[in-house]
Amino acid sequence: MPLIDTHTHLDFPDFDPDRASLLARSRALGVAKMVVLGVCQDNWQRLWDLVESDRQLYGALGLHPVYLDQHRPEHVRELGEWLERLAGHPQLCAVGEIGLDYFLPDLDRDAQQHLFEAQLQLAAEANLPALLHVRRSHAPVIATLKRFKLKRGGIIHAFAGSREEAREYIKLGFKLGLGGAATWPQALRLRKVLADVPLASIVLETDSPDMAPFMYPNQRNSPEHLPAICEALAQVMGINAEVLAEASTANACEVFGWETN
Repeated sequence: MPLIDTHTHLDFPDFDPDRASLLARSRALGVAKMVVLGVCQDNWQRLWDLVESDRQLYGALGLHPVYLDQHRPEHVRELGEWLERLAGHPQLCAVGEIGLDYFLPDLDRDAQQHLFEAQLQLAAEANLPALLHVRRSHAPVIATLKRFKLKRGGIIHAFAGSREEAREYIKLGFKLGLGGAATWPQALRLRKVLADVPLASIVLETDSPDMAPFMYPNQRNSPEHLPAICEALAQVMGINAEVLAEASTANACEVFGWETN
């Protein structure tokens, strides 16, 4: 069963030395498609050039909350122009990475909220799913999503919330992105939550080059690690890895409107 890595940053300079060979290795291991997410206005062109160089890469464009100081009001307008210009392009798959980050204390929460809502509005207008960064901010994110009611839903990247929060996201039409974090034995709370998450709501991701799994500590994360992540998460969930792979791929195709092969 081919896998889909629903969250990467393959345009980052970390991959400049060996990007082509990494893509080849990943595909040899069964990772058929990969989504590359934008974080700042100044990386969109680089990201899109990469996506257009490979038909099995897909792009999402957004303004990440962690880079709040780099964003300018005109960047939201420019994002809207990018989405309008690329409307209908088969490799534009979402708006992201966007969201709220309450983990870093110096990030202005009101400014984050304003930026988040502006980008959710763009996702709604473009009829695209949203790929969300949520750190210690589940309550405000859920409250905001209830107001916007995105028709296409999206993915909660690196989900690490409670059972109740998982249920709220699922009701709002969102899938839960799972990657390296839950492979670590210390992630006891998250592992307990996974036992109750329906397979129909799970997608797999790496967040390359970050969030390396337990099997590859202190290394650059990569889409080629996704099969091992799938295997480890399947063990945590008490299911066959092939079952998890099949469900994750089908769920990702549902989010992005792709045909399952």
